Amino acid sequence: MEKQIDARGLNCPQPVILTKKSLDEIEEGRVTTIVSSETARENIKKLAASMACSVDVQEVDGDYYISIFKEKGLEGPRFENVAGKNGLIILIGSDILGTGDKTLGRILMNAYLKTLSEVCPLPETIIFMNSGVNLSVEGSEALGSLRELEGMGVEILSCGTCLDYYNVKGKLAVGQVSNMYTIAEKLNNGVNTITL
Repeated sequence: MEKQIDARGLNCPQPVILTKKSLDEIEEGRVTTIVSSETARENIKKLAASMACSVDVQEVDGDYYISIFKEKGLEGPRFENVAGKNGLIILIGSDILGTGDKTLGRILMNAYLKTLSEVCPLPETIIFMNSGVNLSVEGSEALGSLRELEGMGVEILSCGTCLDYYNVKGKLAVGQVSNMYTIAEKLNNGVNTITL
């Protein structure tokens, strides 16, 4: 089976996500992804390596044609991406990711949350605190990603004190309002906690 994906001009992580979905849909065959940036090219090559697939890259007029060959029985490890009691807790304390430019930080945070549903393992719980609660309320660009994660079984909690502070408690659009006791308990009992 052969598939072709035109991912030119798409922002990270879309080219990788689209390529992975196409590879997951076939038992064997070739998926060719066209990208216009070296970063996307390298990220797709890394994806192919992680799935034990061979890769051929051709540059044509400044675009990269990345052909990934998937052979039956030679793929890398596969995991069912279902949230469970794995003890992975993600604490998000800001509506931007990283320090520096806030516009870039919002783009990165939205990309991270969108990508989270595509990687294994899914977190057991995502906790939003401080300005991070703005990601779980009406008008947030992250709502679609968070609703998808919640639908996959990820618990979404937003700090009630923080929602009150930002005057957005009535606008909570995904997950549940939580309190500091529950948040402290989740963090203390988590096997692995990631703080953003």
